Amino acid sequence: MVHFDVSDIRKNFPGLRRTMHGKPLIYFDTAATAQKPDVMIDRMADFMRNEYGTVHRAVYELAVRSTEQYSKIREKIVKFLNAELSEEIIFTRGTTESINLVATSFGKTFVNPGDEVLITEIEHHSNLVPWQMMCEERGAGLKVIPVNDAGELIIEEYEKLLSPKTKIVALAHISNAIGTLHPVKEIIAKAHNVGAKVLIDGAQAAPHMKVDVRDLQCDFYVFSGHKLYGPTGIGILYGKKELLDAMPPYQGGGDMIKEVTFKKTTYNVLPLKFEAGTPMIVEVMGLGAAIDYLNEIGLPTIEKHEQDLLRYATEKMTKIAGLRIVGTAKQKGAIISFVVAGIHSLDIGTMLDLKGIAVRTGHHCAQPAMRRFGLEGTVRISFGLYNTKEEIDLFIASLLQIIQLLKP
Repeated sequence: MVHFDVSDIRKNFPGLRRTMHGKPLIYFDTAATAQKPDVMIDRMADFMRNEYGTVHRAVYELAVRSTEQYSKIREKIVKFLNAELSEEIIFTRGTTESINLVATSFGKTFVNPGDEVLITEIEHHSNLVPWQMMCEERGAGLKVIPVNDAGELIIEEYEKLLSPKTKIVALAHISNAIGTLHPVKEIIAKAHNVGAKVLIDGAQAAPHMKVDVRDLQCDFYVFSGHKLYGPTGIGILYGKKELLDAMPPYQGGGDMIKEVTFKKTTYNVLPLKFEAGTPMIVEVMGLGAAIDYLNEIGLPTIEKHEQDLLRYATEKMTKIAGLRIVGTAKQKGAIISFVVAGIHSLDIGTMLDLKGIAVRTGHHCAQPAMRRFGLEGTVRISFGLYNTKEEIDLFIASLLQIIQLLKP
């Protein structure tokens, strides 16, 4: 772990040096996708220029070296999540594909007509629609765990929904829409008590806090590279080996096979069984570099910095007349969703953009979550390791000007 100096950190991110509408960029949309550090960009470029070769498929030197590097990064992710085995780490294209893989393959194996899947009221569409599709296909029921007005899961209602019919509980570690940090360890234990499995969507958690899948005892954990300061097009599925062994392949093609004849195909061992086709070799190299970068700083250090920013911004925003923060859970990730009375969120986002401040507006791919709070959408700010209190001060000043200008 190194001494954390945000001004030094910011020098590592070329994207933060640009301007937007002639103003210095203030990037408050890390929950959507993170800016990229030079070390990650350089690693991908260097690999493509000097080391590029395919993996698993050839005996020539370039391919052998590429395969060695590729395998080392899988081991790096084992340590990053404190998993037990490299076979438990599956490379996918992102969180969305990881969830679709589990919903499809787990569903075929374990879900029968009359069984039930539980999700929460505030899930991202990626952790809702695949389960809907699977339930329709398997004749299963989808049950929804409600949240209170603060955006916290109502544990008593969750306990009532759990039954021997429950096959899997799927929920975000941290809500992308309103920032709620769920008590996932407790939720997992309660699900296991009725024999259900649990998938945790870690897209908003893995880049911001230390995740230990063995401590959580989750059955599946998923996240995306691009939110973890890595490239797009690469994601991770962690699954307990005995479950992955029992599940059929998600896609067919190269690498996932053991022997192919016109009569019958036998499948490869884990993790290759779930990695059909030429993999995302360059993106895996980028993800490995991003993980090295985060490990050097230290995830506990990053979490503390972002939580300081969250408290600072929340305190200032609660003093703004007419502004309501949506999602006031006691435990939150560094995400603030808000609305201002009488002003459309899109207008606020557009005006902030003209001042060089990048925020997200709309339903955040979580329309049911918005409806729970009687809204069509919100303005969302989200912090990364490179954000500062000075940026928050500029944001607050700009927001006050916009409210003054647009208020009815």
